[in-house]
Amino acid sequence: MVILILIGLLGGLITAVSPCILPVLPVVFLAGGPAPDAPERVAVPVGAAASGGAGRTADEPPAPAPAPRRRNRRPYAVVAGLVLSFSFFTLLGVTIVTALGLPEDILRYVGLALLVFIGLGLIFPPVERILEKPFARIPQRQVNKEGGAFVLGLGLGLLYVPCAGPVLAAITVAGAQGRLSMDIVALTVSFAVGTALPLLVFALAGRRVSERIGAFRKRARKLRIVAGCLMIALALALALDVTSAVQRALPDYTSAAQRKIEDSDVARQQLSGLYDDSNKELSRCADGVDELRSCGQAPPIEGISAWLNTPGGRPVDLKQERGKVVLIDFWTYSCINCQRSLPHITAWERAYKKAGLEVIGVHSPEFGFEKKTGNVASQAKKLGVTYPVALDNKLTTWNNYRNRFWPAKYLVDAEGTVRYFKFGEGQYAQTEDLIRTLLRQADPTVTLPPKTDRGDEQLTADRTPETYLSNHLIEGYVGDPLLDDKPKAYRFPSDIPVNRVSLDGTWTAGYEYFTAGRDARLALTYKAKNVNLVLAGQGQVTVLKDGKVVKKLDIDGTPTMHRLVDDGSAREARLEVRLTPGIQAYVFTFG
Repeated sequence: MVILILIGLLGGLITAVSPCILPVLPVVFLAGGPAPDAPERVAVPVGAAASGGAGRTADEPPAPAPAPRRRNRRPYAVVAGLVLSFSFFTLLGVTIVTALGLPEDILRYVGLALLVFIGLGLIFPPVERILEKPFARIPQRQVNKEGGAFVLGLGLGLLYVPCAGPVLAAITVAGAQGRLSMDIVALTVSFAVGTALPLLVFALAGRRVSERIGAFRKRARKLRIVAGCLMIALALALALDVTSAVQRALPDYTSAAQRKIEDSDVARQQLSGLYDDSNKELSRCADGVDELRSCGQAPPIEGISAWLNTPGGRPVDLKQERGKVVLIDFWTYSCINCQRSLPHITAWERAYKKAGLEVIGVHSPEFGFEKKTGNVASQAKKLGVTYPVALDNKLTTWNNYRNRFWPAKYLVDAEGTVRYFKFGEGQYAQTEDLIRTLLRQADPTVTLPPKTDRGDEQLTADRTPETYLSNHLIEGYVGDPLLDDKPKAYRFPSDIPVNRVSLDGTWTAGYEYFTAGRDARLALTYKAKNVNLVLAGQGQVTVLKDGKVVKKLDIDGTPTMHRLVDDGSAREARLEVRLTPGIQAYVFTFG
């Protein structure tokens, strides 16, 4: 649990300094400013407090002592509300909303309403007194005066929740499934504390500035009005999703740290183990070994958004598949590696279904557009997938199996035990042999058909690998340094080696795709039989191979894979792609 707490704490710290938090920082800074009724100290001239001092006559009463300043606890109240709001609603919010039959986004609207109400309270004191009224009976001295700040923390805790990575995903999924445990609670609290610490420092800085700088003290009322207007403006910006445009314009300067901490091997192991202890037994198996092993009971297929290719869209329960051999294939439709493995899987399904093989595809999306049921259904049909497919949009089943690759194949025997898994492509002949062995173990009297004779279809060792146009995943890039999430003019280098890609013209390099600007061009030197590119948006694409135009494409719609080159055999060539502004390019794949 210590490691889990450390992962949560570090993940929270990274989140609190990430670009997604920047829009709320001015609010946190001003929230730490002067309390609503903080009395000013009365300036007393030097010597005025002494009896008979200069500035008063003997008949004048002594000057009153300076009124003590009430300690401003607003920063702590804001952060306390934030931690409580995040911890409670992240773990139980989905359960409560579902039980009450409320809209799924009700918590976000509540947070926006609280932010507006707090803003109005800063502008209009009677509104603030309404906010503080529920705290009036608290016996601690002056605690009730911080009620508005505490409510502000509650609202902020709801609003910044989406700004996080794998740690928050693990917490949110566990809470949505009602799978609460001490590990989950520890991870949640440590993440909330990690997020709150930098915000507390920022709020304390706001308090110190307001107390130390005379202009802030003299204009406390005006500053409170400015803060109130800022909070209302922030609520409006969040409601209209204006802040996301601001965040996109900023470089993701925490992505490297987030991958190193939250997406490390240790973090994956800890986070994937939060849901079900039984999946820890998968470590008994190793990738692609040439023998069957006992790797524990197959984790459940759950958290599924929809099922395809089943009667009435009904789910498939692994427990009801006992007596059959089950092949579970993790895939996603735009992955060329998955597409190359699918002919083997569909051939096995046709050959061995009557002998007791059940194939289940778990579609775990890599991009946002792959979460849409219609997209998956049409592509599955196009790729010849007729067996049941589970849409694992929340990656719940992906985590259950501690999976890390597209594609990945898991063999489950007739008793429901995982006996083998293979990550990535290849070893098809070996996998088919193990399928046949498991079918004979399940029914010694079974008559098996001849092997499919597809073999391993040996991959070309030097074929150009899949190339993502993502500032997070791109490999083999040459040319001017990439600028994250902002338009920049690029120039091709003098030479583009084999398996390297480069940019020319104006491009915006984003997390999921690159967006073409003025005179945008892509160039790469590849070695393959065919070249594909996933494109979206609206416009025209011109394809040149070795300097000659070979194809023109009209792009209009959601992300779709387009064949750019299709030769009779593998060859080395230079490809150039010219795109009109606004077109989005996701990933090159090669066959």
